[in-house]
Amino acid sequence: MPGHYAGDSRYTVEAYFDLVKDGLLAEDDRVELLDGVIVAEPPMDPQHAAAIETVAAVLRAAVGDRAAVRSQAPILIAPHSVPEPDIAVVPGQNADYWRRHPTEALLVVEVAASSLQQDRLSKSRIYASAAVAEYWIVNLRDECLEVFREPDPARRVYEARLLAVRGAQVQLVVFPDISVDVDDLLPPRP
Repeated sequence: MPGHYAGDSRYTVEAYFDLVKDGLLAEDDRVELLDGVIVAEPPMDPQHAAAIETVAAVLRAAVGDRAAVRSQAPILIAPHSVPEPDIAVVPGQNADYWRRHPTEALLVVEVAASSLQQDRLSKSRIYASAAVAEYWIVNLRDECLEVFREPDPARRVYEARLLAVRGAQVQLVVFPDISVDVDDLLPPRP
């Protein structure tokens, strides 16, 4: 398909959206564009779905009207990535995104159990390259929060990584007056 690939055979953001427009992908297909490659998302189990809604609710309550909190919605990280993070805190309000997707995020959160390695490696590099100030992985496997900060976009890495366990609080980089309890982000104890 002429024009659908970048010079190095990776899909561009425009080509990715053309696949939907041309009917080759449906809007509800569980895929995302990561570094020019269309990646399928696995089916979501109940724990993953509940964790996404829980984290989104916690962040909406904490952030209030200072930013928009979106669940599983695209962020355009041009020219080769359109991730759909489990939760993203983006500048402005939801009303700002009726005609366009956000092109930046203040905080991105992925919920992970089986996808833990991809979220640590591939997704962290994508978010660091886009200068997302803070990236969290709600690690369901080990019941902790992995926090990535200080992005180095040129090197596609986060310089700082910390592990927050139950009982801890995490302060948001972009809103230093806001903290959330790690326990509120994790599954309830039996």
